[in-house]
Amino acid sequence: MDPHLLRTYVTVARLASFSEAARALGYTQSAVSQHIAALEQDLGASLLTRRPVAPTAAGERLLEHAGPLLLRLEAARADVVRMAAAPDRELKLATTSTALGPRVLAALPASGVTLRVLPRDEVPAAVATGTADLGLVDGLAAPSDPLRLPDVAPLTTYGVGEEPVCVLLPDTHPLAGRAGLRLGDLADARWLDAPDAGLPLTHLRGANGGHGFRAALRYEGTDVRALTALAAAGHGLTLLPRSAAAGVPHTVAVPLTRPRVVHRTELVCAGAGRPRGAAAAVAEALLEKA
Repeated sequence: MDPHLLRTYVTVARLASFSEAARALGYTQSAVSQHIAALEQDLGASLLTRRPVAPTAAGERLLEHAGPLLLRLEAARADVVRMAAAPDRELKLATTSTALGPRVLAALPASGVTLRVLPRDEVPAAVATGTADLGLVDGLAAPSDPLRLPDVAPLTTYGVGEEPVCVLLPDTHPLAGRAGLRLGDLADARWLDAPDAGLPLTHLRGANGGHGFRAALRYEGTDVRALTALAAAGHGLTLLPRSAAAGVPHTVAVPLTRPRVVHRTELVCAGAGRPRGAAAAVAEALLEKA
C-alpha cells in the first residue's frame, strides 16, 4: 500500500470529513477523494461510508494496522536522519512525570535541555520518531524485571533505577498507622485513576491477578502534585514511588510489602547504538548512577 494514500485515509477517518482532511493535509478535496478511491481499488474493499463519513468494517480493520505502520515509517525516517546528522548539542528528553526522580534530575545538564512530560505510552513513540533524543519510562515491576513497552520501532532500553513503592493515604485514613500494606487487601478500596501521573491501575490489577481497584475519580493530567492533593483530600488512594510519596502534607506514605514489586525507571534510546552528542552525556550519567 502507498503510505501517502494510507495517511490520507487515516486523516479522513479521524476527522470524519473529506474537506477537513484536505485542509489538514494541504490537498484539494478532489485529491483526497482520489486517494481514498485508489486505496479502495488497491484493497478491493470499501473503506468509508460517505454520508456520514465513517469507516466500514474493513476500514476499521485497516485503521488497526495503519497507526503502527505509519509510526514505523516515521521511525525509519528519523533513524536515518539521526545517523546522517551531526550530533545535537541540545537535548530533547521525553519523560513520564513519575520517572523524574532525584537521580534523574541530578543527571540533567544545567542548560540546553527541552523536557517534555508525556503520557506513558507516548514516550517510546517520541523517541522512535525523533521528536525526542531520549525517553524515560517507568512502571511497576518485579525486582530486576524489564518493563513491557509498546513495540513501535527498534529501541534499546536500559534500567536506570528501582525504588520501593508506597500507598499514599490521608493522615486520617484508618490504615494510616500501618507499618506496611498488602496490595490484595486494598483491591476494594477507593482509588484514584491517574494513568499519566501515578502508577496506572492496570499495573495494580496485573500485580493482583487482573481484578479489583475500581476508580473513584479519574485524573487525566501529568502533575504529580495535583494527584497527591487529591489523595490528601480523601478522593482515593494512589500508588507512587517512595520519593514522590514522601513528605506530602496531610498524608502518610505506607510501604507496599506484598507482592514484592518496585517502581522501575528505564532509559529509552533509538536504534541499537548508544546515543550521541548531548544525549550521550545524560545517558552515561544515568547509567553510571544506576
